Amino acid sequence: MNMDGICDPRFGAVRAAFAECFAQGLEHGGGVSVVVHGKTVVDLWGGHADAARTRPWRQDTLINVWSSTKGVVALAIAMLVERGRLDYAAPIARYWPEFAAGGKERITLDQVMSHQAGLNGLAVPMDEAGMFAWTPFVDALAAMPPLWEPGSRCIYHALTYGHLAGEVLRRVDGRSIGRFIAQEIAGPLGADFHVGLPDREESRVAEMIEGPGASDWVEFVRASPFPHAGDNPAPRALAPNDRVWRAAEVPGGNGQSTAHALARIYGMMAAGGVWGAIH
Repeated sequence: MNMDGICDPRFGAVRAAFAECFAQGLEHGGGVSVVVHGKTVVDLWGGHADAARTRPWRQDTLINVWSSTKGVVALAIAMLVERGRLDYAAPIARYWPEFAAGGKERITLDQVMSHQAGLNGLAVPMDEAGMFAWTPFVDALAAMPPLWEPGSRCIYHALTYGHLAGEVLRRVDGRSIGRFIAQEIAGPLGADFHVGLPDREESRVAEMIEGPGASDWVEFVRASPFPHAGDNPAPRALAPNDRVWRAAEVPGGNGQSTAHALARIYGMMAAGGVWGAIH
């Protein structure tokens, strides 16, 4: 397996572990990037970007980063809190009046951001098209009662997290969550990260391959006391191979990113919101 990129000698173990993933057949292609105190100390890539092994993985190869997207969504919300546009302690209904339906008038932004809102999935039928179209999905969330007492427990909001946070952001800012991230985070930071991938970037996207057991978690969720994250719509491991998935804004899990872009964004947050001259 050919490996390219840079690795500070202090982090040679990262290079070795990355190479071992390929040696053991755990990875088909990929990248790894590490930022420490605002400096990139590892940026490696290797393998292939397609199942047929015809396209080498490159430094600018994009891949669906699943729930790493949620951290960037949380950053967007935090920016509006810092600007005084949002308040974690405020009820969501203050910004999104329709959300008060079904006894949800006291659910706070804090509860949404910490997976305590009681809305880990929809209790009504919803297909992927409705989720991609945004409005049907958020309208259904606004209309339903919570699935458990909000604030009583933390249950992972796998797909609903991004739509809940994103609709709050849209209500106060006017922009979609994808556009906000592009203009306020990815653009200023020079990070190759997208929620809602433009068609012009399609040629750089890696194909997703479903490994053994990759979807076992869905059946686990369906068999749990809180099964709603496993349906309406059902999560699909290979959804990122569809252009319609990549083009849509599914901020709970469809961010498209290079390894370095994700490390750059999280590295900036770890440094207290500073990257060079960018604050």
